[in-house]
Amino acid sequence: MTPTRRRRLILVLGIIAGVSIAGALALNAFRRNVTFFFDPTQVAAGEVTAGQPFRLGGMVTQGSLARAPGSLEVRFVVTDFSHDVPVRYTGVLPDLFREGAGVVAHGHLDGSGTFVADEVLAKHDEKYMPPEVARSLKRRHGEPRAADAPPGPADAPAAPAQSPPRTGT
Repeated sequence: MTPTRRRRLILVLGIIAGVSIAGALALNAFRRNVTFFFDPTQVAAGEVTAGQPFRLGGMVTQGSLARAPGSLEVRFVVTDFSHDVPVRYTGVLPDLFREGAGVVAHGHLDGSGTFVADEVLAKHDEKYMPPEVARSLKRRHGEPRAADAPPGPADAPAAPAQSPPRTGT
């Protein structure tokens, strides 16, 4: 092997090694920052280990909201209508948080199976539901009824086309 070929080979191998190390570091950082979404059925099936950070989504069970007197601690239950997961959160809940509404909470499971939330996100309006929760509920209960679906562009009444009055300019 000539010295020129040897230098090229070392250069190519060095570039490949550098790109491989950079890719491995990027994947490692990405894996640490990814937070997976689980519904209560998946949590009950044991797909999540205690201490593993994840997002829990579902509906807040009616009558499950309990506040600790004199503190910001709140306990409630999240359900997908198949399984329930108890949630503990210390902090101020969003204004739109209420029982019977959609919720996504970020946190981890403790050893007793209670989800300890670091952050709680509530739905935005009457018809909004986080996409992950909607997909999960659709999988569990089938398609939503047509009466429950928000009106689409085809359902909106057509406005008559009118042009503004012209002025003499």
